[in-house]
Amino acid sequence: MIRAKDTLIHRLNRQPLPPQDREALVKPYLPPPSPASSPDRLQKSRRRKRPIRTFLNNQLHIFIYTFIHLLFSLYIRIRQACHAVVDRIFAVLYYHHRTPELIEKDVKGLGRLPEHISVVLHLEDEAGGGAGLDGLVDEVAEVAAWCASAGIGMLSIYERTGVLKSHIHTTHRTISAKLHAYFGRPRPSFELLVPHLPPPISSSSPTLQILLLSAEDGRDSLVDLTKTLAEMAQRGKVAASDISVELVDAEVSESVMGEPDLLVLFGPVVKLEGYPPWQVRLTEIFHMQDNTGVEYQVFLKALHRFAKAQMRLGR
Repeated sequence: MIRAKDTLIHRLNRQPLPPQDREALVKPYLPPPSPASSPDRLQKSRRRKRPIRTFLNNQLHIFIYTFIHLLFSLYIRIRQACHAVVDRIFAVLYYHHRTPELIEKDVKGLGRLPEHISVVLHLEDEAGGGAGLDGLVDEVAEVAAWCASAGIGMLSIYERTGVLKSHIHTTHRTISAKLHAYFGRPRPSFELLVPHLPPPISSSSPTLQILLLSAEDGRDSLVDLTKTLAEMAQRGKVAASDISVELVDAEVSESVMGEPDLLVLFGPVVKLEGYPPWQVRLTEIFHMQDNTGVEYQVFLKALHRFAKAQMRLGR
């Protein structure tokens, strides 16, 4: 702090002090200069900088980064090649030749089969080289024929956009033709169902039930059910204590579907894409690494995996 005597002298003069006097007035109260801020110290620190060493360090880091990426890319390529060879061998050994007896023989030795199997399919863009709607409907028909041949009575097919629901007649006609190609006459009867729509009137129980699902049957259905239960509780139609997991499970099973025993993903990664979350609490999920197509060997391996799975149900 500046002494009171110096401040009083400055006020009595009522004239601004020159810079030299101001510096002299404040200098006794300043701390001693740091040795690190001296000009000699700054010049020495500048001389110690070595741009060549910095450049070499940067190049070393880039080399290590590139080397790791090359190793990982090589591993991915080798893994994909091995899986492609193994899948091709299995496709040749276990090709069904559109013969239900061969499919029945493939699953005959399994300890159990799922009563309800669900699959996730994708609509490929025709502009990007995909098969489009025709390819998607043909995949639905193929999976339906495999299920009918294996003796599985319930098949649910999830496609995120819901385009199958808009082409029910085309899907029904394609499945009929595919079953006729597999079984001839008579072919198994089937029923094509859509959530929130009345089922078709049938005189006899179908051999196979096929349920078409989309993203609107997932979280949106849960949100609508939650709103409905909340409104009923506010109006006194249902007590809050009566809303339980069993009630929600019963409502979801009635409006959409029950829990499938097995969910088969034909993609290379586990990606549900908005699949109904409530129905997969106890579902066995199967996928094959690096697989990109709807192939029979993937379907067969999923059944083998399900037969060996242990359903502990939280125990």
